[in-house]
Amino acid sequence: MHVTPAQQTRTYWLEHAWLGTHVEPGVAVEVADGRIAAVRTGAQTPPPGAEILRGLTLPGLSNAHSHAFHRALRSTVQVGSGTFWTWREVMYATADRLTPETYRDLARAVYAEMALAGITSVGEFHYVHHAPGGTPYADPNAMGEALVEAAADAGIRITLLDTVYLSSGFGQPPDNHQLRFSDGSAEAWAERCSVLKDRDHARIGAAVHSVRAVPADQLATVARWAEERRAPLHVHLSEQTAENDACREAHGCTPTRLLADHGVLGPRTTGVHNTHLTDEDIALIGGSGTGTCMCPTTERDLADGIGPAVALQRAGSPLSLGSDSHAVIDLLEEARAMELNERLRTRTRGHWTAAALLRAASADGHAALGWDGAGAIEPGALADLTTIVLDSVRTAGPLARLGAETAVFAASAADVSHTVVAGRHVVRDGAHTLVPDVPKALADAVEALRG
Repeated sequence: MHVTPAQQTRTYWLEHAWLGTHVEPGVAVEVADGRIAAVRTGAQTPPPGAEILRGLTLPGLSNAHSHAFHRALRSTVQVGSGTFWTWREVMYATADRLTPETYRDLARAVYAEMALAGITSVGEFHYVHHAPGGTPYADPNAMGEALVEAAADAGIRITLLDTVYLSSGFGQPPDNHQLRFSDGSAEAWAERCSVLKDRDHARIGAAVHSVRAVPADQLATVARWAEERRAPLHVHLSEQTAENDACREAHGCTPTRLLADHGVLGPRTTGVHNTHLTDEDIALIGGSGTGTCMCPTTERDLADGIGPAVALQRAGSPLSLGSDSHAVIDLLEEARAMELNERLRTRTRGHWTAAALLRAASADGHAALGWDGAGAIEPGALADLTTIVLDSVRTAGPLARLGAETAVFAASAADVSHTVVAGRHVVRDGAHTLVPDVPKALADAVEALRG
């Protein structure tokens, strides 16, 4: 089922609504053609025929950084110890077993899990393009199309961030695992990627996997492709100190400086992680308006470190959030973790308000993915809504006016009761309306990838 705008007008009654600055009780939201047509406050009782959303309704959440197939690694990679680099070997083994069919089935289940967590848009950082060994499929975009189809089946929006991945390291060819990631050159990537088209529920963007995976002389080709299409451009940036050290050895500068010198930074670009940065790096990112996508649950799971999110935002970098490797899928936890990580690092509290954290989890995430007009409950916005119950064991007790604080600092994905995308119920009363048994779909899809 594709996410197409609802043609008929319908009304949702929100028991409590987060309107960006405060919680408003009794709000009627009229929806037409997949967008919010009107917002009426002071509606103490539901209008006749309205669909009732009890609890606190937020703008739909945005997962700005996802690798769908990493969901198959959950728990498996928690056995033993190691580093990011040992984790990566397990990840490669799973990537080797993907086919367009198994990728679609897994992604459909993962995106359904996201919908259950209140996520209405996902940025899929997609680099598994070809068959093992690097041979293109009959449809060179079969893997990307599988992801786009999976999002439609799960009822959420997707920005397919088609990723350039050409090298195993500075000046090194791809290794055996990485051959299926590579198009051979940025020009060949652009030719393949240009066949992909936007749809009602899908946007096509670009990604530079990392400075170690894309030779410096090919970065401008990717930046130009995105610029000509006014498309989002994402890049893994300084996630590991080893990447910084290798970049300095190869180019005499940091990865951020290398990206700046080749025209990659800018307002439509988002750096993912941005963990190990110099003061100059922070100034370059913020001064160019480049965004920052923090993925705290993955960054702590992989022992990456805590990025300078406060300094980046102060420098001018908009913040978004992602679940990345899907150690968990919970955007409320990502928002909470960004603040709590900073508290641990600085031993002070209150770096962001709950309102600011909700904006990172919604409006700024959608913007980073090219979904303008999303992330607000206001006329003209996309009719994407997420409702959190206020009477679970986690959320019961606080005053309703503290709903934003309750959502960020107490609630979890398990407290999401409704998810509405383009004015249509995708999750109703905690059940997915399009994927009948999400846990079974996940279990079956992961089992299909076991070696």
